[in-house]
This record gives sequence, C-alpha cells and structure tokens, in this order.
Amino acid sequence: MVTMDTADIPRPTPQQARWQDLEMLAFAHFGPNAFTDREWGEGTEDPGVFDPSELDAGQWARACRAAGMKMLIVTAKHHDGFCLWPSGLTEHSVRKSPWRDGKGDLVGEVSEACREYGLDFGVYLSPWDRHEETYGTSAYNRHFIGQLEELLTRYGPVAEVWFDGACGEGPSGKKQEYDWGAYYGVVRRLQPDALIAICGPDIRWVGNESGIAREDEASSQEVPAGDEAPLRKFQTPYQDGGAVWWPAECDVSIRPGWFYHASQDGEVKDLDKLMEIYLSSVGRNSNLLLNIPPDKRGLFHDVDVARLEEFGREVERRFGESLAETSGTGGTVELNLRRPEAVDSVVVQEDISDGERISDFVVQGHSGSWRDLAAGKVIGHKRIFEVGGKELDAVRLVVRESRGVPRVGRLAVFTSEPG
Repeated sequence: MVTMDTADIPRPTPQQARWQDLEMLAFAHFGPNAFTDREWGEGTEDPGVFDPSELDAGQWARACRAAGMKMLIVTAKHHDGFCLWPSGLTEHSVRKSPWRDGKGDLVGEVSEACREYGLDFGVYLSPWDRHEETYGTSAYNRHFIGQLEELLTRYGPVAEVWFDGACGEGPSGKKQEYDWGAYYGVVRRLQPDALIAICGPDIRWVGNESGIAREDEASSQEVPAGDEAPLRKFQTPYQDGGAVWWPAECDVSIRPGWFYHASQDGEVKDLDKLMEIYLSSVGRNSNLLLNIPPDKRGLFHDVDVARLEEFGREVERRFGESLAETSGTGGTVELNLRRPEAVDSVVVQEDISDGERISDFVVQGHSGSWRDLAAGKVIGHKRIFEVGGKELDAVRLVVRESRGVPRVGRLAVFTSEPG
C-alpha cells in the first residue's frame, strides 16, 4: 500500500457530509407546463391556466418518504418565469391564478408538508426567465436576487438551492450575464446551511439526466482557477487552484419528461430500471435526485405513487439490514461471517470526514480461498458492488493505494434471500 501526504486532501463541510448521508432526494417539476402539456414554457402563458383542483403537498411528501427520499425540491420558478409563490416582484405568479382564489402559496405548502413528514426542503429557481422584461440587462440580476431573498426568508430552513444552467434569450432578445457571485452571497447570508447545487459551489451536476454516475465518481474534484473565480470563492475551504470537495448529484425523471404529460402514464420507469439507477448513483458515490411531476390535479399520479412505494420496499429489502458489517483502519479490513451466506451485495464506505483517501482497492470474498469480487479507484461516501449471490464466509477490502492511513467507515454484506 502506497501512502502520501494528506495535508491538502479536500474534506466536506458538515453540511456537505450530511447531504451525502441523505442519498436519495426528490424533485417536483410543477407549473403551467403541467396544464399546457409542454416541457419548456414560453413565458407568455396566461396565469389563469394554473389551477390544480386537488393540490395536496402532503401527498407528495408521503410518497417521497415511502420511497426512502430525505428531501423534496420544488421548482419555485422554471424557465417560463411563473412563480409558484406570491412574489411581490412580478405579476406572473400564483397571485394572478384562480388557484386558491389568488391567495395560494405552493412553495409555502410544500415547505410545510416537508416539515410535517420529516423531509428536508429545497428550492429550484431558474435564472433563465422567458417572461421578465428586464432579462438581458443588469436590472435583471437585482430582480433575481430579490426573488431569492423572498424564497430564502419566508419558508424556514432551506437545505438546497438548485440553480439550472440554462441561459437563453429573454423578451428583450438578449441573453443574461448571471451575477453568480452575488447570487451565492445572498444564499450564504440568508441560509448559511443551504447547499448551492448544479451551477453552484457545493454540489455539482453529474453531467447527464439519466441518473448515472461514472464508475469511479469522486467527490474530490479539480476545478480550474481563473474563469471559475466566482465559483471557487464560495467553495469551502477556498483554494486558488487544486482540488475541492464537490460531490455529484444525479438527476433523472421517473417519466420521460420532467413535467406531467398524460400520454406518459404508461411510461413510468419500472422497478428494475429504478434499481439500476439507484446502483449507478447512490452505489457510485453520488446522490440520486428523482423527479416526480405532479399532474393537473396537483397530485402525484397513482402510477407514480405505486412505483415509489415499490421502489422504497425494494431498497429496504436489499439494503435495509446487513448480514454483518464492520469498520476499520489500515490497508486491509476484514469481515468474517458466522456461517457461509449467499452474498448478493457488498457495501463499502470511507469515513469522508477525513476526505477520500483510498485511490486503488480490491474487494475480495472467501470460500475456501480468497478471490476478487470487485475493484476500483474511488470509494468515498458509498460504493455498492453486486456479486451475484456468491456463497461466502468472509469478505475483505484490500487497499492498494491510499493518501495517508485508510479510514473505512463501513464494510457490509447483504443478501436478498428472505431471512
């Protein structure tokens, strides 16, 4: 085992470490698009189209909790500029809709439901605004900051602020130069525990909308200096070049589209596909952000709810209780079973409070002799290796390269066979 100096290993903030422990989060894309059957609105939609007849944010939260999700992020404003809260900065909001006689506040209802059902609450706010006339001018940055201030001061703790990177033309025919540094500063000032995601310094986009991380997806990332100065300034700790702690989030929708379309009721991802996504996101040192779009009633569709419940049960069945587990330090961590067992999965986790130290490893199983089951370069918060029901009486993690002494927070084995 090769060890190297650990002085400059990036480490998570307490907020980042807590976020990685959540593992599964929910997205809810909702707005006029659910009523106009669009994915991207034009910004010219009549607020009168928004009228969910049976909206129940509690139903959203219960379904998310049944799936094992720990946070719900709502699209407070998508690219069409329509605000799901009664913003004082635009007429293009729920205040001008017939829903709740113009007195509704969907963001408020979602935040209350999250508190009631024990979920963290997050907001998505699109910088691109196809409705706002000031878009494309310096005045728009002030407008956007005002919207941020409304969202971050009215609804209690916000755990994640999600900034989409889309940047198209506005009503002025111009594209906007986003003042990212000012946006980040507002979040840090008003919600210092909130993590800024995607176009942000705390959580990065995995790079696709399929829910799939790379095989060795590291939370420790090299970020170039210079052009990324606003981003780097708000990363903790700030470094002028080199690696920072910047874990990945894997976003994907339970349906083909991000917003609800009745034509897709028969295309909800099946359990096998959801489990494949789970193993390729949570199982690859990343968090899964699964979108469930409410329908015109303001409810998750029955098909989606049933699939979420099925998904939650399957994750619990396969990973709820281990056959055995241990932790340890050093080049080899070994776990002995009381008797030979049909092992389906091996889970390995580093103690990430000390950063990602392990950079080359092999997982081995014992049945008469040791044999390799899996290998990789990154463990980080969690790796899940499926090993196909092999009869084993011991497993071990052998670290072949590490920066400093390896710190393994968990080595666990699981079976899908009934107890």
